[in-house]
Amino acid sequence: MYDLLIIGSGPAGLSAAVYGKRAGLDLLVIEEKPMSGGQVLNTCEVDNYLGMPGVNGFDMGMKFREHADTAGAIFRTASVAELQDLGETKRVRTGDGAEYEARALILATGAEHRALGVPGEEEHRGKGVSYCATCDGAFFRGKNVAVVGGGDVAVEDAVYLARMCAKVYLIHRRDSLRAAKGLQDKLTACGNVEILWNRTVQKIYGDGSVEGVTLCDTAAQTEEDLAVDGLFIAVGMHPNTEAFQDVVPCDGQGYVIAGEDCASRTEGIFAAGDVRTKQVRQIITAVADGACAVASAERYLTGKR
Repeated sequence: MYDLLIIGSGPAGLSAAVYGKRAGLDLLVIEEKPMSGGQVLNTCEVDNYLGMPGVNGFDMGMKFREHADTAGAIFRTASVAELQDLGETKRVRTGDGAEYEARALILATGAEHRALGVPGEEEHRGKGVSYCATCDGAFFRGKNVAVVGGGDVAVEDAVYLARMCAKVYLIHRRDSLRAAKGLQDKLTACGNVEILWNRTVQKIYGDGSVEGVTLCDTAAQTEEDLAVDGLFIAVGMHPNTEAFQDVVPCDGQGYVIAGEDCASRTEGIFAAGDVRTKQVRQIITAVADGACAVASAERYLTGKR
């Protein structure tokens, strides 16, 4: 029986591990992949983490894990098959049949950007293909880029990138945007944004880094190449909550409903990082969530709710 189980070893989970050990909690971190760090491992360069400008994403992830190891956190590599709320006890059953119990639980399983699933996407991930304009936009200052999507996030990304890029193409598969009217007005006001209607990305190409994309005009049924230095994909996120949606209430998109104290609506279970409902999903907010989740878990465990 542990004091605390932490599911996930991205920035939120590793931060929770450090803060949990500093609080003297007997804890275990269950991570699905054999290497800690989460999405940051696939990022070539992180330029917006306070005090660490230009840090390599892989190096950052390794530093986070090293800190948790130094703090004394114990890790187990396994996938979560089932989560059970037994009142004062929380039980996690993993894919290999093992079971772990604790008095409190922090969910830090993160979320994944929905991919286009086209040739060249994986090869150029972090090398011109990005899923976060606010994270990586500054690397494309003065260059030509494209954004894929038609919702609020895609339009917000296009407007944001227009401030620093020479040219921004917004690629949308339909002939109208789903984004809010106010956002569309801001987009229209940008003189360096061009909307490519009825287009889908068929292929991403480049030698070492993105040089362009092949588009299909779904109306004319023709293909064309578009030269760009970067491609920002904004077609949605998918939270990793499948294993416990029947235990903790989630919103319509699958995110765990939890506020800034990271407390879910199930007593004794907390959510930290990209997996919870929140406005900004960045490394720095995930790390902060890890600290907040442990503080809330401490209050729960000591009866100071």
